[in-house]
Amino acid sequence: MSTPPIGTYEILHEDAKSGARLGRLWTKHGPVPTPVFMPVGTQATVKTLGAEDLERLNAPIILGNTYHLMLRPGMEVMEQLGGLHQFQDWHGPILTDSGGFQVFSLSSLRKITEEGVSFQSHIDGRRLFMGPKESMAVQRVLGSDIAMLFDECIPYPATEDYAARSVEKTLRWARVCLEQERAEGQLYFGIVQGSEFAHLRKHCALELAAMEKDGLNGFAVGGVSVGEPEPFILKGISDSVPYMPRHRPRYVMGLGDLWQMTEAVGMGCDMFDCVIPTRNARNGSAFTNDGPYPVKAGAWKACDAPVEPGCTCPCCSRHTRGYVRHLLNTSEMLGYRLLTLHNIHMYLRFMERMREAIANDCFLEFRAEAYARLREHPTRGALA
Repeated sequence: MSTPPIGTYEILHEDAKSGARLGRLWTKHGPVPTPVFMPVGTQATVKTLGAEDLERLNAPIILGNTYHLMLRPGMEVMEQLGGLHQFQDWHGPILTDSGGFQVFSLSSLRKITEEGVSFQSHIDGRRLFMGPKESMAVQRVLGSDIAMLFDECIPYPATEDYAARSVEKTLRWARVCLEQERAEGQLYFGIVQGSEFAHLRKHCALELAAMEKDGLNGFAVGGVSVGEPEPFILKGISDSVPYMPRHRPRYVMGLGDLWQMTEAVGMGCDMFDCVIPTRNARNGSAFTNDGPYPVKAGAWKACDAPVEPGCTCPCCSRHTRGYVRHLLNTSEMLGYRLLTLHNIHMYLRFMERMREAIANDCFLEFRAEAYARLREHPTRGALA
């Protein structure tokens, strides 16, 4: 059987009782099973982990970031060293964020024009510029499998007038992005914005859907992890997804709460990313199937159980909770690394179980279990 063309999104099965779907996206560096969680490797590394660790964990796809990599090491170095895959020795698929979120959240003294955004580097204060042409040029040098179109990330809260003007700018920039040269086999995903306003999200999604004929390969829900309460997150997703083409992958940007991802999959979403599992590992907290808890707590000082009983990750299969706690409380780097291995493993296995549930038409049962274990768990939200 021949391999489908790059950019093909196969819907392999749809749960009979919900909108959840099992799929496979074909990229230059191989297929990506969905629903999928994508570990975030902002600066060409998933923090504390090497490519061999991600291979051992069976990560299907990882992320890189245009803004950060543009600043360091810079595109001249990146080009000399063969692009992002070769630079970090990762041979699986990579998605790169356009840099739009970082430009609007990290940079000071920014000025937005029709051409893009002038801003100061958060590292050394240099004056820089990024627009749709610049963002896609950087992503072309990076050679990512999936490049996100440059957008304006609307802050929360925002007025309806501001959101409406911002959406139109995002759509104009999307059209410019689609005119740019791509790396070989590179896919382009557009981003639906609109803040909390349902009619703006519908408008943005429909306009982007019309650009599919111009080479848009996938669609993302943006602006739903920018500080708004949970009901607004889920509403932003439900206001966007119905207007995205069914036969293309749907990506919710920045979403990493296990329960929220489960809800989004039930709405027909396929791809997710977040820094939560790595960031909270550095804060000494572990994610488990029964909710998160602080490994640094004194209660675990002499505990000879693993971080999560029954877990087969490199951390739990070899080390005790007491040992990991000791490493964390003495600021030993191994502690952060071991807990990152566990948290990423847990997230990836959670998505594997979700895919199995969809394949067996048991997604609603999976959702109910996730609700009982995660939504109602007394420590849920303690890591926020």
